[in-house]
Amino acid sequence: MKAIYPGSFDPITYGHLDVIKRALKIFDEVIVSVAHNLQKVPLFTLEERVRMLKKATRNLARVKVEDFSGLVVDYAREKKINVIIRGIRMISDFEYEFQMALTNRRFNREIETIFLMPSESLSFLSSKLLKEAASLGADLSPFVPLYVERALKDKLTFHLLSRSKHKDKGRGLNGKDRYYPNSTRRNY
Repeated sequence: MKAIYPGSFDPITYGHLDVIKRALKIFDEVIVSVAHNLQKVPLFTLEERVRMLKKATRNLARVKVEDFSGLVVDYAREKKINVIIRGIRMISDFEYEFQMALTNRRFNREIETIFLMPSESLSFLSSKLLKEAASLGADLSPFVPLYVERALKDKLTFHLLSRSKHKDKGRGLNGKDRYYPNSTRRNY
């Protein structure tokens, strides 16, 4: 039996890899599907995210990495797969994921969503948190593969330098003010 693990993977983390490995204990093949998500503005291009995922999963024989656009249920139908895997880190993820699973079920009753939790040591990880930590120079080696850490820091340095040339100092990658605790600046 096959399953799809969709997401933006911007970037891939050890939490994502943990979910993939857990899924491989249940399914014969896992297709990691990188979404063209119009709702998000990714730091990495689609091609970069696919390339990082392929490198991260190269030693996992039963994993394929692909990209897709549109509804994941349509993509699953096209692939003749009826299981979608979603990672749940904290209880705060559950409400959104539960709503998404029920919506997907309304679009296609043949699709089931399976929720998998990463190891508790990785359950707090989020790509957004790692981007912020990387922008502040943190060591990300416990959270992402080395090549991802380098790519992340290179990309953030490029974006921060290009923004400073445009006098956007103090702004994050999304154009909003950076996080300044105990400050009157707007936080995100």
